[in-house]
Amino acid sequence: MNTKILIVEDQFIEADNLRSILRAAGYAVCRIARSVSEGLQIVESEKPDLVLVDIRLKGELTGIDLAKILRKKNIAFVFLSANSSKPILDAAKATRPYGFLVKPFRERDVLVMLEVAWYLHHQNQESIKENKRSAGSSTGSELKRIIGSSESMREVLESVKVVGASDLSVLILGESGTGKELVAQSIHEISSRKQKPFVAVNCAAIPATLIESELFGHEKGAFTGATEKRIGKFEQGNEGTVFLDEIGEMPLELQVKLLRVLQEKEVEPVGGQKRKVNVRIIAATNRNLEEEISMHRFRLDLYYRLNVFPIALPPLRERKEDIIPLAKHFVNIFSQAENKVITGIADHVIKSMVNYEWPGNIRELENLMARSVLLTNGPVIDLLKLPNQSKSSASSQQTAVKTMVELERDHILSTLESCNWKIHGYGGAAELLDLHPSTLNSRMKKLGIEKKYLRNDEM
Repeated sequence: MNTKILIVEDQFIEADNLRSILRAAGYAVCRIARSVSEGLQIVESEKPDLVLVDIRLKGELTGIDLAKILRKKNIAFVFLSANSSKPILDAAKATRPYGFLVKPFRERDVLVMLEVAWYLHHQNQESIKENKRSAGSSTGSELKRIIGSSESMREVLESVKVVGASDLSVLILGESGTGKELVAQSIHEISSRKQKPFVAVNCAAIPATLIESELFGHEKGAFTGATEKRIGKFEQGNEGTVFLDEIGEMPLELQVKLLRVLQEKEVEPVGGQKRKVNVRIIAATNRNLEEEISMHRFRLDLYYRLNVFPIALPPLRERKEDIIPLAKHFVNIFSQAENKVITGIADHVIKSMVNYEWPGNIRELENLMARSVLLTNGPVIDLLKLPNQSKSSASSQQTAVKTMVELERDHILSTLESCNWKIHGYGGAAELLDLHPSTLNSRMKKLGIEKKYLRNDEM
């Protein structure tokens, strides 16, 4: 193996242990550096292919400072860390490392992460070359369902193409309604597992008492009510992909079992024996997992396992040039379904859509286009009722200072009011928010939103 590794670590025991692991695996290892300045000297003299760099180092400069330099030099790097401080983690992620190794190190984790990092770096370089050769060319047919020409969406598409060909775990980040499941499906469809199952699980929609059985299965008689054997989602998705939506809602005790799936490739059904599974895991969340970690609601080790290749989806309000192409796409779909001929959208409707903030993102746009097609009698959509548009405009100046929890609460309240507090069924809040009714009720309870009951004379 010709890959040369530099270790930048000021703790001798940990650095020596890493060096032993790497040499035993056939890697060439440079002299160990204990500071940024020493690391830079070795970079110039020994030309490493990849650097393992501790975040905290002796001296004024940190591993994050070194990472910024390595990024400019186009040298792959992986962080070594046992620190869960959110500001430090944010600063480290901003340098775009190829991964994190959490102390204490396990030999298997180290070697897998190095293979992942080197693969990603190689793919990234090939992608850059390919982009230069074929600038402006269209994506493959598997990615055409992801609509968007904005710069942020081009970056998302590029990330999907890079990671799709691998077998890495992926963490998709984004607000509700930004299309996380569609991106997960696209990754699966361009992977080597595309002929195998794609199993989607909404972790927020499954009661905590049932989620273990749902994911891992159970044997007949394992508990009261288990009248027959149940195959869990991971076994259903064997050799394929399991998509864990709303992973931030998973109970802590289940997070430990998910780690076993990631580390040991095995599941343990309730009341049964351990079984080997071969699945690729793609997870998604609209939560800030670093904050969840700091509040002890999400495991740091699981975060690092899932965050091998993060993809952040931008909210629709930050990609306004994509609003109208998306709207026209949905109009085409729904007009065909309703056997209607709709050829366009009126200019004043287009203007109102571009100026709207779309707190429900693409799902809100899709639902409103479906309703507009249903209500339109002519060839042009000339009327679009946006929920609480005046309130949205009036409060836009305050949005930046509100927390995500406050914004979520305001959005749910606004949607409920626009539906006269109808939760279930067509035109209800659950449909507009693209949530299962039980999930919406759960979020309302958590956010302290009490359901209003209309008097008979108000109905």
